[in-house]
Amino acid sequence: MSNADTTAATTAPATETETAATTAPATETETETAATTAPAAASATAVVGSADYRDSGLAFPADFVFGSATASYQIEGAATEDGRGPSIWDTFSHTPGKIWNGDTGDVADDHYHRLETDLDLMKNLGLESYRFSIAWPRIQATGTGPANPAGLDFYTRLVDGLVARGIKPIATLYHWDLPQALEDQGGWANRETAYAFAEYARIMGEALGDKIVTWTTLNEPWCSAYLGYGSGAHAPGRMNGADALAAVHHLNLAHGLAVTALKKVVTNDPAFSITLNLHVIRGDGETGPEAVRQIDGLANRVFLGPLLHGSYPEDVFEDTADVTDWAFVHDGDLELIHQPLDLLGVNYYSTTLVRIWDGVTPRANNDGHKDMGGSPWPGADRIEFLAQPGPYTEMGWNIEPAGLEELLMSLHAEFPTLPLMVTENGAAFADEVTTSVDESGATVSAVHDLERIDYLQRHFTAAHRALSRGVDLRGYQVWSLMDNFEWGYGYSKRFGIVYIDFDTQERILKDSAKWYSTLIATRSIPPLER
Repeated sequence: MSNADTTAATTAPATETETAATTAPATETETETAATTAPAAASATAVVGSADYRDSGLAFPADFVFGSATASYQIEGAATEDGRGPSIWDTFSHTPGKIWNGDTGDVADDHYHRLETDLDLMKNLGLESYRFSIAWPRIQATGTGPANPAGLDFYTRLVDGLVARGIKPIATLYHWDLPQALEDQGGWANRETAYAFAEYARIMGEALGDKIVTWTTLNEPWCSAYLGYGSGAHAPGRMNGADALAAVHHLNLAHGLAVTALKKVVTNDPAFSITLNLHVIRGDGETGPEAVRQIDGLANRVFLGPLLHGSYPEDVFEDTADVTDWAFVHDGDLELIHQPLDLLGVNYYSTTLVRIWDGVTPRANNDGHKDMGGSPWPGADRIEFLAQPGPYTEMGWNIEPAGLEELLMSLHAEFPTLPLMVTENGAAFADEVTTSVDESGATVSAVHDLERIDYLQRHFTAAHRALSRGVDLRGYQVWSLMDNFEWGYGYSKRFGIVYIDFDTQERILKDSAKWYSTLIATRSIPPLER
């Protein structure tokens, strides 16, 4: 988002969950939704619906793709098998004090050994697409050198199994599991990692380049850079603002180099994409707009600028001048980064509320991320992140479906010809397994996750409203297909629509999975049956 044209993702009016410092919530009879302050969205057709986004019966287009998403380290297990090398998450999770309960991804959902069963589960749910990620250290144990045949074989079987079941493969090349050997050489703060990534992309393009429908280079580079190298909350656990900003640039560069490499070797006609966790930022009080500008720069524009405009925002350079001189940006880099995109992946979970800290009262730091001592916001020490009204998920994130509509509308306003896809949206709740006895005397296990169904219903409604207002939204990948290793929170947070018993590896369809299966079959949002 450009400096002079902040969109609805950063300046949206209040919804029903905002504080008294903002405007009154919309009513059911109002004809405008919270997203209509976007510059180019003001003329878009407004959609009438319930103020709480609990609509049902809304039909999606025939070509809209319904799917679900996972990530390799979170589900695969088999951490030391068949030539897989260690990733930064293996190292990080085995470091005492980094992960809740000392959990690791060594076994996770054991997806590596249960591939066929999990593929059948996807088919039975009716998924039209599956967004998975490839573990770089399973392909190249040290991040460089020849490909590991066993690793290629696993992902070939995965993709072939999806195609055979009529499920579109959406492949993410990087979902945070950097080979540890590359981290030992500087990781994403080292420019050479971007070139190693391009070679890895070439290998995967040659192996699977006749079958993948969408190639996504990176998942949430914001998290990789800022949580991994700034705050210490994610692997590799560094706390250095200059390293974080160098990582931002080298991840952007890696994307551009990877797209170039893929285009040289794929033989079908896939979409080339990147997935960003763009922040929906609101300002509080008189200092809110300035706080929004600065956080929007670090969270959103530092990626959207080079990727889609071919330039970094000058105000971000100014804001971070005391952190780094940005000398890691070389001549020609922006041309390499600025590759045409066929699709932009959008991950959305919650909103952010900011203002300028007064320097006297305790500084609020409710940015939704685990606090490990460092900051994921280099150069933004004067910004404070305010708590927002609930309800909340188990992650402590506020639930606000209006934010998804705002985000989609604001992106459409700035990039009207760029197709979008919701590549992650979902919620963690405290799921409980209940048992009953059916007519045959067999014990039946169930998970009645009404909160998750309510969450999904409201966010699918938000997506539908954006569609109805002209957004070119191609699909929706629910996060997550299965409960899994939730990064720094270990196995304590459950996002899945399929329950995983981590002791027995039993898979149990939650009520949300059945609800979603109905949505896919009918192409219409089902009501929440309480």
